[in-house]
Amino acid sequence: MPLEMNREVFVTCAVTGSGSTQDRSPHVPRSPKEIAESAIGAAKAGAAVVHCHVRDPETGAPARKLEYYREVVRRIRDADVDAVVNLTAGMGGDLVAGPSNRPLPLDEKGTDLAGAEERVEHILTCRPEIGTLDCGTMNFAEADYVMLNTTSMLAAMGRMITEAGVKPEIEAFDSGHLWHAKRLADEGILESPALVQLCMGVPWGAPDDLGTFLAMVGNVPDDWTFSAFSLGRNEMPYVAAAVLAGGNPRVGLEDNLYLSRGVLATNEQLVEKAVNIVESLGAAVIGPEDVRRKLGLIKRDSL
Repeated sequence: MPLEMNREVFVTCAVTGSGSTQDRSPHVPRSPKEIAESAIGAAKAGAAVVHCHVRDPETGAPARKLEYYREVVRRIRDADVDAVVNLTAGMGGDLVAGPSNRPLPLDEKGTDLAGAEERVEHILTCRPEIGTLDCGTMNFAEADYVMLNTTSMLAAMGRMITEAGVKPEIEAFDSGHLWHAKRLADEGILESPALVQLCMGVPWGAPDDLGTFLAMVGNVPDDWTFSAFSLGRNEMPYVAAAVLAGGNPRVGLEDNLYLSRGVLATNEQLVEKAVNIVESLGAAVIGPEDVRRKLGLIKRDSL
């Protein structure tokens, strides 16, 4: 993909994620109501796309209950502001091995491995415009945790998401994940032109130095659309980097908790800051209807 600044930019807000951030900031939403309200606030601040995980309302731990997703989607669709709904399909691929001298049996508390149908049940039921597809298996920084996505699992999930009329968003944590995504498109499992999220700086995927980022961008086919993000203090620099490289930015509490050093942020504040950066570069921030036209998305009625 040639490097050319994007002049019509959409902002994605990753509202809550599945990391262990629930006790690090009071602004990380837990209940379906809180997650939806935070997504709605982000949309009012300028986010065209809201990317949602769900959590246990009491503990804040990551969850994948269908009832939580249904409530989040219903509340967003019934709101007085429009937003493209993007739901994760990453849950259910968590493998935690035992200690290095005895990896089996697996850690039962951390391991959550579900079949393809179960992992996308909420997407097939709620029919968001976008559903994510983590296109690879990867070690994370968290001890013996592995994000597990086998080739057959991805083919099955990708096919079901596509056949449901939902646009898969390819989550690429390294260049090999893009390679795999292109193969899935060649095989007709994913429709091309596809939608890609470049996930930078997630240990131990692609580091977020600009050389690696530009290499990742260079592996995105010319007619595909990409967004990008980085974590922590590099979240906002990557807003500019994504736009200058021809893409779109993602911000939100899934990726970063701070507005500035020592100042905890809300999703709304992070989106406002991203919008200001985009506009200061001379680009226009487009809304959800323009995103739907650009990506061929289908908006559905409330549940």
